[in-house]
Order: sequence, then C-alpha cells, then structure tokens
Amino acid sequence: MDVSHLVQTIAIYALPVLFAITLHEAAHGFVARHFGDMTAYAQGRISLNPARHIDLVGTIIVPIAILAASTLAGGAGLLFGWAKPVPVNFQALRNPKRDMFWVALAGPAANLVMAVGWAAALKFGTLAGLRGEDFLFEVASVGISVNLVFMALNLLPILPLDGGRIVVALLPRKLAWQFSRLEPFGLPILLGLVFISSYGYNILGLLLYPIMHASRSVIETIFQVYLI
Repeated sequence: MDVSHLVQTIAIYALPVLFAITLHEAAHGFVARHFGDMTAYAQGRISLNPARHIDLVGTIIVPIAILAASTLAGGAGLLFGWAKPVPVNFQALRNPKRDMFWVALAGPAANLVMAVGWAAALKFGTLAGLRGEDFLFEVASVGISVNLVFMALNLLPILPLDGGRIVVALLPRKLAWQFSRLEPFGLPILLGLVFISSYGYNILGLLLYPIMHASRSVIETIFQVYLI
C-alpha cells in the first residue's frame, strides 16, 4: 500500500467531506428553527462550526476507512459518512407534516449549495492558473463530487434518510403512517445496497447516477469547468 498516496488522498478529501457531512446537519436545524422547533437551537447545533456536529465514527473513521480501502484496491469506492444527527421535534413544527418536507429537504439542498460553492472556487482557481494536478484544484473538484454524492444518497426514498422523510411528508396520512413503519428496516437495506455494490453489482450507483449526472452536467455547463 502506498502510504504517501493515501495521506495525499485523505488531505484532499478532508475539508470537503467534513463540511459536506456537518453543514448538512446544521441546515436541518436551521430550517427546523425557522418553522418553530427550537430543539437544535437550544442545544447549540445551529452552527457552521463543524466541531459541533462531528461524530468520531461517522465523520472521521468511516470515511478514512473507505478512502484507505479504495486506495488499496486501486479504485473509487462510494464515499459516505454521517455526523451527529441534529435533533428535530417534528411535533413542535407549526405544521408538522408540511414543514417536515422542508426540514428534510434542507440537508440535500445544503449539499447542492456547497457543490455550487466549490464549483465557483474551482472556476476562480482555474482563471487564476490552477491546473488538474494542483492540490487546490483537486480539493475543489472533490468538493463538488462529494457533495453531489451526499445529496443523491440522502434523497433515496429510504427512512431514516432525508428522502424517506420527504416521502412521508408527501404521502396521505394513512399511507405516510404505513410507510413510516418501514424505518427499522431502512439502515439494513442501505447497508445491504452498499455491500452488494462493493462486490461488483453496483445497484446503489445505478440509483444515484441519474441525479448525480444531471447535477454534475448542469454545474459543468454553468461554470464551464471539467470535473476530474
């Protein structure tokens, strides 16, 4: 295993992954406060400081382990992780069912905003003379890709992912209640998809590809950049 290559890879991914995971959670809390739930605010979780959201396992250990395994295998695994969930009391929202939609959507929307921000930084850097082999160019490019992965992954209609919450908010009450009963199976389903995809049957990649490809194409067109 090329240790120097692994260290360089971790250095490139560190900031993009850290902010993609933690600011995603902060966005949930910010929108929840807007709609009347002060739970996250009272616990100091509406903050742009990543340290308030870091989960040792999900934010640091798991992403590094995936990067190490991918580097060792000479490929690119699906990078994912999580932060400490921002507490949301849906019953404290002014209109719980309607407002749940916006609270859930806030996380993926934050990832999209960050992807656009990294794209703007990449464009500025390119105009300033950065090239594909430069460290900052790679960081900005990875920032776009990581955020698009997190956005697409969280939009999967599986509870407790944001996409599952969005489905609950959109379904009629009886169907929403029935769908919510599937939440205990959500994490095993997601882990199963990750496991299967890592062994050559890239089902998860096929599910994520449409929204990632569309978003990536729009960003490349708007900013006139080519993402590595």
